[in-house]
Amino acid sequence: MKKRWLGSLIAMGTLIAFPVSAFADEGATNVELQAGLNSVFVFLAALLVFFMQAGFALLEAGSVRMKNAGHVAGKTVLTFGISVVAFWALGFGLAFGNGNSFFGLEGFFLSGDNMAASFSSLSAYDVPTTIMFLFHLSFAAVSLAIACGGMAERAKLSVYIIFGILFTIVIYPVVAHWVWGGGWLGSLGMQDFAGSTVVHLTGATAALVATVLLKPRLGKYNKDGKPNSIPGHNQVLSVLGVLIIWIGWFGFNPGSTISALMDGFFGFVALNTNIAAAAGALAALLISWAVLGKADIPSMLNGVLAAFVAITGACAFVEPWAAVVIGAVAGSITFFSAQWFERKGVDDPVYAFSVHGIAGMWGAVSTGLFAAPRLVEITGVGNAGLFYGGGFRQLGVQLLGLIGTFAFVLVISFLILGLIKMTIGLRVTEEEELMGLDISEHGTYGYPEQMKLFAESESKPAELRNLPKTASGSESAM
Repeated sequence: MKKRWLGSLIAMGTLIAFPVSAFADEGATNVELQAGLNSVFVFLAALLVFFMQAGFALLEAGSVRMKNAGHVAGKTVLTFGISVVAFWALGFGLAFGNGNSFFGLEGFFLSGDNMAASFSSLSAYDVPTTIMFLFHLSFAAVSLAIACGGMAERAKLSVYIIFGILFTIVIYPVVAHWVWGGGWLGSLGMQDFAGSTVVHLTGATAALVATVLLKPRLGKYNKDGKPNSIPGHNQVLSVLGVLIIWIGWFGFNPGSTISALMDGFFGFVALNTNIAAAAGALAALLISWAVLGKADIPSMLNGVLAAFVAITGACAFVEPWAAVVIGAVAGSITFFSAQWFERKGVDDPVYAFSVHGIAGMWGAVSTGLFAAPRLVEITGVGNAGLFYGGGFRQLGVQLLGLIGTFAFVLVISFLILGLIKMTIGLRVTEEEELMGLDISEHGTYGYPEQMKLFAESESKPAELRNLPKTASGSESAM
C-alpha cells in the first residue's frame, strides 16, 4: 500500500514540476488525442458492421429449408472473404482513390509510401487510411451479402465466387465513388449518410437480376402461376439474426459520423436509427395482422430491416419524428411489395429486393422530403427537404441518384450474370436442388441427423409417413 501511495505522489510531483507543455505542444497533444479517439471509434464501428455478417448468416439460414441451411450460412463466410481481398486489391481505390467523377484511379492494394495522398476524398478525416479501409470494407461486404441473398437455394457455389469478385470490383466501388468518393452525385449534393442507395439499393438490384435469371425454385409455383409457401426451417434463428443485425447497425449509421466528438452527434444518429427500426417492426406486424389475419413474424423481421435500410441514408438529416414516419412507411411498403413480387413470379427467398431495394429507394427519397435545415447545416451536405421549404431541388437530386444507381447496377449485373449463365450456368441441376445444396455442393448436411431421419422416412410407404406438406407437396421444413 505504501509503495502505491509513493508511486502516486511521484507521478503528481512530476506533473507539477513538468507541465504538459514540457512533453509536447498542448495543441498537438489535443489533436493527437482527438485523432486517436476518432480512430478507435471508427474501428469499433467497423467491428460492429463486421458482426452483422453473423446476423445475415443466421437470418438467411433460418429463412431457407433445412437441406440448404449449412450452404447458406457457409456462403456468408465465403462472400465476406471474397469482399475482403477484392476490396483491398482494387475496390477501395476505385471507390475512394483520386480519379474522375465516375471512379478512382489510385490507391490500389493499399501500398506505397504516399498511400494516404491517393485518397483526397478521405483527407477531411483525422482517421488513418487503413482504418477507413476497414470501415468501408464492412459496407462493401454487406452490399455483397445482400446481392447474394436472392440466389439462395439454387445457385451454384462457383457463381458466388465469380460474381462476388466482380461485384466488389466493378459494381459497388463505382456507386460508392459517385456519392462518397468525390464523384458526380456527391458534387450535386446527394444525401446518403450511410448507404440506403450506395450499400442497400446497389446490393438489392444485383439480387433482383440474379433472382430473375435464376428463375423460381422447384415447387414454388403451380401450373396456373399461383405461388406456394416455402417457409424457412427455423424462425428462431431468423429472429436472433435480426437482433444481431440490429446491434450491428449502431456501427453502420452512428459510425458514419467518423467522430466520437461533434457534441455527440453520433448519439443523435443512433437515436434516429433505433426509433425508425422500432416503428418499422410495429407497422409491419400490425399490417400483416390486418391483411393475413395473423401476426406474421417474418413480416415483422422484414419490417425491422426495411426501416433500418430506409433510415440509413436519412439518419443524419431528419428529426426523430420524421425517423418514425420513415421507418413505419418502410415496414409497410416492404410487406406489400414482397407479396406483389411473389405474385408476379419473382421468387426472392429472403425478400432482398423488397427489404433492401424498395426500402432503399424510399430512404433516398425521404431525405428530399424531410431533411431539416439545421441538420443540413451540421452535415454540410445538400439542401433542406421539400417539407421544410427547400423546394424540389434536393428531392430531384435524390431521385436522380437512385435512378442512376438502379440503372447502372441493373445493366452491369445483367451483363455479368448473363455471361455466367451462357458459359458455366447459374443454377444447380434439378437433382442437386431436390437433394439440397448442403449435400450437393459440400458433401454434408448442416443438420446431418435430422436429414438422415428425413431420408429414412422417405423410404417408407406413403401411408406410414407423418410429415407436414406444403401445397407443392414438398416437406416444408426440409
